Parts: sequence; structure tokens; C-alpha cells
Amino acid sequence: MLILFNKPYGVLSQFSGQENDRTLADYITVPAVYPAGRLDKDSEGLLLLTDQGWLQDLISHPRNKFPKTYWSQVEGTPTPDALQALQTGVLLKDGPTKPGSALLIPEPHIWPREPPVRFRKSVPTSWISLTIREGRNRQVRRMTAAVGLPTLRLIRSTVGPWQLQDLQPGEYHRLDDLDKAKILAYAKSLEDKQPLVPARHRRRRH
Repeated sequence: MLILFNKPYGVLSQFSGQENDRTLADYITVPAVYPAGRLDKDSEGLLLLTDQGWLQDLISHPRNKFPKTYWSQVEGTPTPDALQALQTGVLLKDGPTKPGSALLIPEPHIWPREPPVRFRKSVPTSWISLTIREGRNRQVRRMTAAVGLPTLRLIRSTVGPWQLQDLQPGEYHRLDDLDKAKILAYAKSLEDKQPLVPARHRRRRH
């Protein structure tokens, strides 16, 4: 079984917390399922849960490099150089990021956040679609900040082949008929794929 859950802002990616914390237990009543990966408390969007140990490991383990796509609302307007830096890799305190995909996109058709994002009226905002195959702590936020584009709102739209689609915050969709062979074949295909960044943006080695 696999559960696709649209995690609301402010909810922990776990079933327990402190007294006033909102957790997965407030939304998911299916017994014996566990998160496959995590999503920060102040991020929203697709979180996967499963009762299958092999699937949890496959999705969450860094060696498998499942691509994850995020919609990031940033403060400012991305320049071509900033987008190229996000694609080819930026230097963070824990080392350079691997190549990914970064595109300027129109504002997606999404739900209003509760509580609302605080904006500065004098500063425009933009939306970036960012796909990465790593899972460092708060990586997307640190990447956009590194190129001068602080993230104001962050929504994960895909994990591997699974998409958020039309799930609203707090809603989940249960998949009971999993094709294990197909999922394993997808994971195997990732081993042979080229970097996400287009060839024209890859750095040359000297």
C-alpha cells in the first residue's frame, strides 16, 4: 500500500510530537504506515507513506536518487544566471549541490496558505520549479537563498513517478494495487539516466 498525502503547512512529517504540534495522526487514520522520506514542517505538498519496508527504503534512501520536484515561491525575479546556477549546482556549507532542473513558471493553481505568506509590497515574487535528486536538510531553501532568491513558500509536487495532482491540503489518496516489478524497474532506470540539467548548461571539465 502507498498513500499520497498533501501535507499542510505547519504539520510534522511524523505521527507524534509535542502537545500543540499538528502531526500525521491528525489526518491519516490508516494503521501501520510510515513516511517514505520527509517534508519540513514549513513546507507543503506531496508526502508518501507506506506499510511496505522495501518501498519505504527504495523511496527514501539517497542512493536511489528519486527525483523530487518543488514549486518555490521566491522573493525577487530570477535572472538567467541564477536559474543556470540552480541547474548546474550551487555551493552550500555542506558542499556543492548536484545538477538539477530549474525553470521559471507561472503561479501554479494552488490553495491559499494558512497562515498567509508575509510579502514585502516593494519586492516582486516569482515561482520556480526545481527538480533535484538529493535530500539534504532544507536543501531547496538553501539553494534559492544562495542565488539571492529567498524562498517564501515551498510545495513539493512530485516524488519519483507519483504526483500531487488535485489533492487538497490534508487529503490523501490510497494506492492498494502496487506493481512492485514496475516500481523496481523505474528505480533501476534512474541509475542510467543523465543529469537533470540540460547538456548546454553542464559545466565543462578542464
